[in-house]
Amino acid sequence: MLRIDGFVQHYAWGSTDVLPQFLSRPADGQPWAEIWFGAHPLAPSTIADGARGLDAVIAAAPRRMLGDSVMRAFGPALPFLLKLIAPAEPLSLQVHPSKEHAQESFAAENAAGIPLDSHGRNYRDANHKPEMLMALTPFEALCGFRTPRKALSIVRGLDTPLSDQLTQLITEHPSAHGMRAAFRRLVTPALSPSAEEVGALAEACRRRLDSGESPSPRIDATVSTLQAVHPGDPGVAAALLMNPVSLQPGEAMFVPDGIIHSYQSGLGIEIMASSDNVLRAGLTSKKVDANELLQCASVAAAPPIRIGPEQLTENTAAYFSPIDDFELSITTLPDGASFYPSIRVPGQGPRILLCIEGDVLLQSDSGRARVRPGDAVFVSADDGAVSVGGHGRIVQASVP
Repeated sequence: MLRIDGFVQHYAWGSTDVLPQFLSRPADGQPWAEIWFGAHPLAPSTIADGARGLDAVIAAAPRRMLGDSVMRAFGPALPFLLKLIAPAEPLSLQVHPSKEHAQESFAAENAAGIPLDSHGRNYRDANHKPEMLMALTPFEALCGFRTPRKALSIVRGLDTPLSDQLTQLITEHPSAHGMRAAFRRLVTPALSPSAEEVGALAEACRRRLDSGESPSPRIDATVSTLQAVHPGDPGVAAALLMNPVSLQPGEAMFVPDGIIHSYQSGLGIEIMASSDNVLRAGLTSKKVDANELLQCASVAAAPPIRIGPEQLTENTAAYFSPIDDFELSITTLPDGASFYPSIRVPGQGPRILLCIEGDVLLQSDSGRARVRPGDAVFVSADDGAVSVGGHGRIVQASVP
């Protein structure tokens, strides 16, 4: 059992106070967007002594750390990445590529000699990045495209030049082809609308919301928020084609490869395949490559994939994703539980355990660790079962 320190990412969209408060640390004025717990080479967690990264520790003894089955399936690397995420402003309009596309494109960019840290790079690794988010507070997002019929009911009647064009495209082709044409019209650089056209559409949404006659008050409110943060960005208009999602604490959503999405606000736990491949079409100051995103994006109408918890034991519930790279569970210690580690956490193989509430004592074959919110440990494959005591909640990331 190795105590690890997460890697803080100070992206501009992060909250300046939510994660510091969660961790009981003083705010420093910077945006705290994400904290990474894992072994991704771009931002590995460090062992508590600060001298080694978790990626280096695993690389030094991969079979002992990961186990034979994980090695056979994923090679000598931890296949998942666990994060705390706290957006105060909307994230970029984004898609993650399939594994095959990521492998081909990563190899092509390497062959072209593009440095890994270059702004012109799309692919930071050769992996896909399906992900699941579990809300710790009310969490808002956009995820996936609506049906053409529903998209028409929202776009029609705004009576702006841009909304009329979108209406015509979807009306003439009330299918995925029409939705792709509408989305392409918005985000392709050679076709994208002017800031004035987007502003007129956003103003029409605001007026419709104020009138009380909106067919989707949530999406009109979202468009108004996006316009305030990213005025004139084509992604503002693209939100009209997408599903708004509201998660309450404990609810989870799975985002497969190829699904367009944008997290909006809240605090959550995010688990994903170990990758940093993000293709963006707008709502960001980072690199936008809409043409590459369109190669990977699915425009098939699909509701957000909500993952319900399955009760494994009296104390542990699991959120099973439909992929082999990761699963997430949460163990809640009952009021009045002994501080002695007597409650077993189901799981095997390499695991990361992260405290999200309370004061918890962890115990495995290799020793003990006392953790509070934001504290995490890595448990190797040969470290045996983990038991907990105390009070609070522990999240566990592992391989199915």
